[in-house]
Amino acid sequence: MQQESGLRDPVCAEAMVADGEPLSARPVAMIRRLAPAFALLVAACASDTGAPPVESAPLRSSSHQHGRLTGLSVAELGDLFGAPALQVREGPGLKLQYRGGGCVLDAYLYPPTDGRGVERVTHADARFPSGIETDVASCEAAIERSR
Repeated sequence: MQQESGLRDPVCAEAMVADGEPLSARPVAMIRRLAPAFALLVAACASDTGAPPVESAPLRSSSHQHGRLTGLSVAELGDLFGAPALQVREGPGLKLQYRGGGCVLDAYLYPPTDGRGVERVTHADARFPSGIETDVASCEAAIERSR
């Protein structure tokens, strides 16, 4: 009864290859090497649901104060604040960012629902450069004063 390891078993001893590694160890080593690649392949396939991408609806007014920005066009914002520091197209909408007077103002503009006419502000956010929120009206005034 000296069967402490499979190598002492005469059947397993015959399954040795020239380099001394048992044949049964080779598939395990191969699986260990290929497992990460297989996991990535499965993950890539699983992420495709086949459903078409869902378009998000334009942001609507929220509890934030919008001051006099709601309904303004790009040209009207330019008259108030000058050129935006940042302009980003986000799907059907446009984000304009203005900075000055110690605050950052983001105005979000969307086209009318019927698709006719110019984009207009539907939502605005204001914050300090540190990221802490502030009210839109105060930020508007600070940016205008800094011009």
